[in-house]
Amino acid sequence: MAKPKAKAKKAAKPAKAAAKPAKAAAKPAKPAKPAKPAKAPAKAATARPVAPAAVLPAGPMLRSLRTVIYQVDDLERAKSFYSTAVGCAPYFDEPFYVGYDVGGFELGLDPDLTKRTPGAGGTCAYWRVDDARATHSFLVALGARSIEAPHNVGGPIEVAIVADPFGNLLGLIQGA
Repeated sequence: MAKPKAKAKKAAKPAKAAAKPAKAAAKPAKPAKPAKPAKAPAKAATARPVAPAAVLPAGPMLRSLRTVIYQVDDLERAKSFYSTAVGCAPYFDEPFYVGYDVGGFELGLDPDLTKRTPGAGGTCAYWRVDDARATHSFLVALGARSIEAPHNVGGPIEVAIVADPFGNLLGLIQGA
């Protein structure tokens, strides 16, 4: 008798299964299935930033403002103007760069006009970063455009410049 009961149960199960496909046939008519592909791209978009974060540096990349550099076409005249304007002599004074300490921040005067010119658009605020090369790569991966690749400007100081997606210049400075 145990065998017939097992057969009866097997017969009952296919009957239930037959009822389920009938319900499933009604489900494709619902617009629920097209909604699932719409959710999949949202999950992919959410997951997208997570993958690069594993490869790129983690944490805040721009630490604090550190330096603003103005391009100048007459270094001596600019030095005279800014020495009076900030009320002190430069702490660094060379033909290729003049630097002032203004309340713990640096004001720089750069006579090299080969990459940027004086006036609007000739100013670059430099953000303190832990690693100029890694931050440069990180910002480029976010959509910034490299203006100046990371390079050493003396001692432990590395700098780079990127343009954000709107054209604004972001200077990156590491060290000292």
